[in-house]
Amino acid sequence: MKLLSLESLSKRPGRGRVLMLALAAAVATTALPARADAVDTLRSFVQTVQSGRAAFTQVATSPDGAKKKTSSGEFEFQRPNRFRFDYARPYEQQIVADGQKVWLFDVDLNQVTVRPFDQALGATPAALLAGGSLERDFTLSAEPDQGGLQWAAAQPKAKESQIRQLRVGFRGKDLAAIELTDALGQRSRLDFSRFEANLKLPAERFRFSAPAGADVLQQ
Repeated sequence: MKLLSLESLSKRPGRGRVLMLALAAAVATTALPARADAVDTLRSFVQTVQSGRAAFTQVATSPDGAKKKTSSGEFEFQRPNRFRFDYARPYEQQIVADGQKVWLFDVDLNQVTVRPFDQALGATPAALLAGGSLERDFTLSAEPDQGGLQWAAAQPKAKESQIRQLRVGFRGKDLAAIELTDALGQRSRLDFSRFEANLKLPAERFRFSAPAGADVLQQ
C-alpha cells in the first residue's frame, strides 16, 4: 500500500494541514506499542516456555564481512540452565549443559572440554534462552521489524562480557532467530526452524559422559 506523502497532503486546500497533523499523530501513537511488542514477546517467552527444541543454521561472519562459515544442527533446552547443541555440519560437535558444567565434545578430535556452568554461560544466547535472569543480565530494548520478524535487542550488563550485543527475532510468539556481535566485531546469526515449545524432554538429554579414550580438558 502506497502512503500519500506529507507534502502532497499539505498542498490540499482546507483539510491539508489537519490531515498532516492527524497522520503524524497516528504514526506517533502506533509506533510505541509496535516497538514494545518484541520486548514483551521476549519476556513472555522466558516466562512461559520452559523447554524447547528446534533445528538451526548458524552463519558466522568475520568483522570485515569477507569470510563466512555456516554450520547446522539441533538445539534443545530445559529451564533452568540445561541445554544442548548438536552440530551435524560441517563437523560433529556437542555442547551440553547440565546446570553445573558445560561440556564441549569435538567428535573428530575425540576431545572433551569442561567448564563450570557460570563461567561458560555468561551473557550468551544460551543464557538468554535457558537461563533465568533475563532482566538481571541484559538491558532490553525493541528494534524495528526486519525481514518479517520482530526484534528485541539484549545488551549484556556485565562490562567484561565477550558479547557486545544480542538481538532476538520472533515470528509471532515463536523464536525465529538470534544475532550476536562479539567484542571483536565478529557476527553470528542462528536461524531456527521447526521450533517446538514446552516439550517433555528426557533428563538424559542434558547429561554427558565422556566417551572411552577421549581427552578431557578441565578449564
